[in-house]
Amino acid sequence: MVKQLSGMDAMFLYSETYRTPLELGSLHIYDPSTAPKGKVRFKEILATFASRLDRCDVFRQKLLELPLALDHPYWVEDDDFDLEYHVRHISLPKPGEWRQLMAQVARLQARPLDHSKPLWMAHIIEGLDEIPGVPTGCFAMYLKIHHAAIDGATGKEVQSALHDFEPIQADASWYEPPAPGAAQPGRDSQIWNLLARTPVNTALKTIRLANGLTRAAPGLIKAGLAARKKHKTEIPRVKFNAGRVSPNRVVDGCFFDLGEMKRIRRAVAGTTINDLALAVVSGGLRIYLEARDVLPEQSLIAACPINVGSEEDADRGRGNLLSLMTPPLHTEIEDPIERMQAIHEGTQDAKALLETMGSKALTQVPMNLPAPIARGLFPLLAELAVRTETLPYNTMISNVAGIQKPLYLAGAEMLRVMGMGPVIDQAGLFHVAFSYNGRMSIAFTACREMLPDPDFYAQCLVAAYQDIRDAALGAPSSRPARKQPKGKKPGKKKAAKKAAAKGSKKKPAAPRGRKAKSKKAARGKKTVRQTAPKAG
Repeated sequence: MVKQLSGMDAMFLYSETYRTPLELGSLHIYDPSTAPKGKVRFKEILATFASRLDRCDVFRQKLLELPLALDHPYWVEDDDFDLEYHVRHISLPKPGEWRQLMAQVARLQARPLDHSKPLWMAHIIEGLDEIPGVPTGCFAMYLKIHHAAIDGATGKEVQSALHDFEPIQADASWYEPPAPGAAQPGRDSQIWNLLARTPVNTALKTIRLANGLTRAAPGLIKAGLAARKKHKTEIPRVKFNAGRVSPNRVVDGCFFDLGEMKRIRRAVAGTTINDLALAVVSGGLRIYLEARDVLPEQSLIAACPINVGSEEDADRGRGNLLSLMTPPLHTEIEDPIERMQAIHEGTQDAKALLETMGSKALTQVPMNLPAPIARGLFPLLAELAVRTETLPYNTMISNVAGIQKPLYLAGAEMLRVMGMGPVIDQAGLFHVAFSYNGRMSIAFTACREMLPDPDFYAQCLVAAYQDIRDAALGAPSSRPARKQPKGKKPGKKKAAKKAAAKGSKKKPAAPRGRKAKSKKAARGKKTVRQTAPKAG
């Protein structure tokens, strides 16, 4: 089957560089004890993939570029598909700790995919023997797919294709490595046939682009006036917004109980789980930047991708139809509950602004730009954004709603899952909130030079969640006081201000035998766990 990439899917190809591959990753941790034989061999995992390749087009399709880039590329069947190239087997060295796993995944995330083959890779990682909250003997799968090949609907399709709802044992007895295939004849004639479509495709795209701009113009004008009236301050720039990213990555994340998160959400009236996830990231950023004495007075801004495609668009295979919501994270607010409520109001305003602009109408621009223009325009816009420092956000935060039932790969139960996303110039930090089977992970991918201490930032995220939980549910905090990172001392001016404020607001001590019940004081207290975040 031959299918052309949409304009937005092609945009992810045109916009990337060797430093900024636009690829999505996910880390899955499995317990093989649930398999019928109590263990899972690599050959059985290969057999599972082999038996399900026809369930999702992503697995076998590769790119076909047209001469002179006269039109967007096409997806075509790979005539020489090699499963064992795409599914690989590695092992962590002893002792198999969480930090080792994160370092390995970061290296895999940084390695660009080969565009001459189907744009995905899966690495089976053994040796997870000392991961907190995970039984000894578990294994992981790190799965990476190019953003041009996957959207929200396709991501769920891939997950469903590979997993079962029951611990079914894979039959590896029939699997044998495929013999190298011979190149199929007629590829040149296929290219000429596709080139013949180019004039018609270009004409149709031009007409749709003009119509899309006409429909989007009134909304853009209204939204621009509203945004100019409401937001008078510039977006602050912090370390992970400092120019170009390197090709090196760090990843980490933490896991939270989804049931407890729902109780927190109900305690903070009117808010959502998405607001809580944003509040955790906001609090983590606040703690991290404050520890380095570089917390800006203005709020940091998030970019949250939203799927604006309909079921009809998904059925027609139109690929990615994404828009961006840019709510403030209110990192300037110290109180965790007030911050979460402000984030909720900000997301409501951002959604209203997106509706005013006509989010789906805006997608007509990248969807219908003729290929020769798009191929040169998208890299140019990215370069201009770097030179003028005009990227309209500080960090990307994507929320993925996963399946709330146990899933199994070759009989092994999936215990944990966390996501990774691409970083780009001026936005060297990407967050993914991923819910699965009663847990939510909040994970991040970052440029190594812009965020050299991922373990400490992960601790900040855990601390931020605990601050919100303690304030919302009234749970006492058992965490130790925060320590400054090594080599960093608090700024003199900031320390003097805090000391003066503390002295001016000092209250008489409570009588013995009575406990102070100041909620505001409890909410304002910021602490960071000194132990590495657990995976459970």
